[in-house]
Amino acid sequence: MLDPRQADELPGDIDPALRSEIAHTTAGAIVHQGRSAGDDPALVARLVSLVEAEGLDVVAAMWADSPAGTLPGALWRLYVLREWVRRDPQTLAERYRLGVEAAPVHDVVAGVASPPGPNDLRDLADAVLSGVYTGDLAVALERGAAFCRVLATGAAFDADHLEGTDEDAAHRLTRGASSLVRTAEELEHAAALWRAERLE
Repeated sequence: MLDPRQADELPGDIDPALRSEIAHTTAGAIVHQGRSAGDDPALVARLVSLVEAEGLDVVAAMWADSPAGTLPGALWRLYVLREWVRRDPQTLAERYRLGVEAAPVHDVVAGVASPPGPNDLRDLADAVLSGVYTGDLAVALERGAAFCRVLATGAAFDADHLEGTDEDAAHRLTRGASSLVRTAEELEHAAALWRAERLE
């Protein structure tokens, strides 16, 4: 983990090559450390809760600008997904329930209890990130992608319900659903790169 002095230096105008090097170095070190000690539940729990420990801004400064087809870019997407679930589990549980019937295959891949409650979604987000360190990283990425696809379907249904009564909210949900589909595609691509030993 970065010490506070190093973290303070990240948000400034850093040379893009140096920022990329920091992103790849930190992501590689965290994944390597977690995977080499995957039988240490305390370490895995600390890695899963990285955002709570370091703060979203610090993690964003390291990884948010990384392309999706890189290890730091893929990790950033998974950590943001977990943080979103942690902050608004009730809304996401409702959207997930809306999306499950139209996306049953993705629901199975994601592995959420049925019907899912807020705690089930939190457990899934933790399990996906734990899988990065204790299981097949490609499978963890695919589970995250499947989760995004079910949420996107639910958000689209939610937007349909709001059409005619709250056009602005419907438009925001439709854009959000589109972003979730894009994130799912990026995670699936990252999984394929990992399997081909090309996710760096």
